[in-house]
Amino acid sequence: MRKFNNWENVKAAGDFVALPAGGYIAKIMDAKEVTFSGKNGDFSRLDVSLDIAEGEYQNYYKNDYKSQNLEDKKWRGVLRLYLPKEDGSKEDDWTKSIFRAFTEAVEESNQGYHWDWDETTLKGKVFGCLFRREEWEYKDKSGWKTQPYRAVSVSTIRENKFEIPKDKPLQNKSTVQLTGSTQPETVQLLDDEDLPF
Repeated sequence: MRKFNNWENVKAAGDFVALPAGGYIAKIMDAKEVTFSGKNGDFSRLDVSLDIAEGEYQNYYKNDYKSQNLEDKKWRGVLRLYLPKEDGSKEDDWTKSIFRAFTEAVEESNQGYHWDWDETTLKGKVFGCLFRREEWEYKDKSGWKTQPYRAVSVSTIRENKFEIPKDKPLQNKSTVQLTGSTQPETVQLLDDEDLPF
C-alpha cells in the first residue's frame, strides 16, 4: 500500500457532536450587512456570527471552525436577520419586528448598550439565542443541522422561560440518501488569531 500524501498532518475523524436544539447564551463574534441578488431582486440581511458563551457547549462554533480540514473553512454559527425592503408590505413589517426583537434582546442583555444602527458595535455583546433543527438537502444527500433561529434576552435563557423551537423539515424534498456528518469532535486548538474575524 502506498503512503497517503500529507499523512503526518491528517487529523483522525471523531464522532461529530451536534448542538441540540434549545436556548443558549451567545456571544456576538462579528456582524455585517450583506446584499444578495435573487430571483425577486436584491435583498439584504445582517449576518450575526455568534458562538455559545457558556455551559457544556461553550465555544462550539470556534471548535467546529478549527476542526474543519477544508481550505474554505466556514463559520457555521450565523443568525441571519433579513432587512426590510421598505415597501410597506406585511413581510416588511414582520422583518422589522424580528429585527426589533434582536436589538431589544441585545440591549436587555448588555447593561448600558443602546442599538445605534452601527452593526460593528455588536461585536462582543451577548444575548439569548434559540436554536432549531433544520433539514437540509444538497447533491442527493440530506440530513439535519441545528441553526440559530431567534434572539431573546439572556434572562429568558437563564430563567428557562422559552420553548424549544419546532424542527423545520424541507417543504419539497426529493428522495435522497440521509447522510451523517463527517465533522470531527476532537479538535486541535489553535490561536484565536486563526478565526475568521
